[in-house]
Amino acid sequence: MLFALITWAAAVGGPVRRADERLELHLVGHGPRQFTEVLADLGSMPVALPVLALALLYALVRGHRWQALAGAVTMVLVPALVVPLKLWIDRPGPLTEATGYYPSGHTATAMVAYGTAAVVLAPFAGARRTAPVAVLLTVATGAGLLLRGYHWPLDVLGSVALCGVLLLLLARVVRMISRSTRRSSSRTPAG
Repeated sequence: MLFALITWAAAVGGPVRRADERLELHLVGHGPRQFTEVLADLGSMPVALPVLALALLYALVRGHRWQALAGAVTMVLVPALVVPLKLWIDRPGPLTEATGYYPSGHTATAMVAYGTAAVVLAPFAGARRTAPVAVLLTVATGAGLLLRGYHWPLDVLGSVALCGVLLLLLARVVRMISRSTRRSSSRTPAG
């Protein structure tokens, strides 16, 4: 529901979109350029995907192959969902006439890559350790994108709302897999 509201606000003109644009034009250029660029790059494929790959590999080595597979599928869904939305909404960027900025692909990549890593690694390190790191990296990515002028705030919020649903579904699937695995391993052979 929240994603639908944010998408509607980004797609049509109106007071929310005008406030979104005013806020972004106020934020652009704040902070040290090199630092904000590094923050924005946390959501790039060359940075986020290796982190996810290492987490999935660790889970795989530790015998959590179905959880790792569920995590990989979740990441594959990101471009399958984001790219058609970018084409459909066709929103111009803050500092360019180019279009296709809603929702933010970098925010989606960061949130799902780091969030999936957190979910998959939680059985080994605890969700109280993994989740805050994922949140911090996602927030840092969004802040960098806004301060560099790469996205409007609604672009970032739309990705967070969309990917939040993906991560909630992943967490549910991982819990179901873990319960099923524990039940099957606790059964003793009849005999």
